[in-house]
Amino acid sequence: MKNKVSFWLFPIVWMIAGTIGIILIDTLFRQLTERLEGVVPLIFTLVMGILAMLVYKLTLTYLARRSTPEISRRHAGIETVLGVLTGAIFITASAFIIIALGGYSFQWAGSGNTGFVLISTIETALGAAIVEELIFRGLLFQAIDQLGGKALALAVTSLFFGAAHLGNAGATLWSAFAIVLEAGVLLGAAFLWRRNLWFTIGLHFAWNAMEGLLGISVSGHSAAGLFTVKVNGAALLTGGEFGLEGSIVPVVFSLLISIPMLIGTARNQRIDGGNPRHFES
Repeated sequence: MKNKVSFWLFPIVWMIAGTIGIILIDTLFRQLTERLEGVVPLIFTLVMGILAMLVYKLTLTYLARRSTPEISRRHAGIETVLGVLTGAIFITASAFIIIALGGYSFQWAGSGNTGFVLISTIETALGAAIVEELIFRGLLFQAIDQLGGKALALAVTSLFFGAAHLGNAGATLWSAFAIVLEAGVLLGAAFLWRRNLWFTIGLHFAWNAMEGLLGISVSGHSAAGLFTVKVNGAALLTGGEFGLEGSIVPVVFSLLISIPMLIGTARNQRIDGGNPRHFES
């Protein structure tokens, strides 16, 4: 019995077990919702999110043998809202800069399916945000943190996050590297700074939802948004077929956000006296 407990306590083991459980739930609900229309897929996605968080909590509670303050309901609402606002401002500002530089021009799509576009965009963005944040910032980050510290965890999760997008349409080595910096580092820094997953889920959700609503490809995935976007100029400015994430603009902008977050994290650690239970809230 002792050997079995030791086996499940090993960070890579509980990380893989939790990841498999979350992916299985996500896959099952994707199959259930692919033929459904209207608000039902969004409701199913919310149910999927609850079950995925339950798997996450059970994994860390019974396999990793640790508490889960990072998904505590305390301040969950305000942290999610702050994350949504951060993500919305980040994407909107990046898009406006590219517009000002002549890279994008937008036109109202004029579709009669505005409600469908809103619901489907929210459903897709929400599902991706919950699943990816639970896996990357929740399981993988904290497993690597336990093995080698937070700096290594930030580096490894950022690299894996970039590599995970290499198979997307229009992806290049540059776009993967851009994802490493603008998404991997930013979301990892946000997790360290806010000490919870609600903020990163909100940020990730707003990021994808704003791109989708603007009609910009989301990491290579085309979006039937409220606008049609005309792309002009070099891919380094516009992101090309990969979308906004392949542009140099959000890369620079994200670093301008991430650095203060990491400075704030270091300051919090000094105030806490180097307490290893960093994610307690």
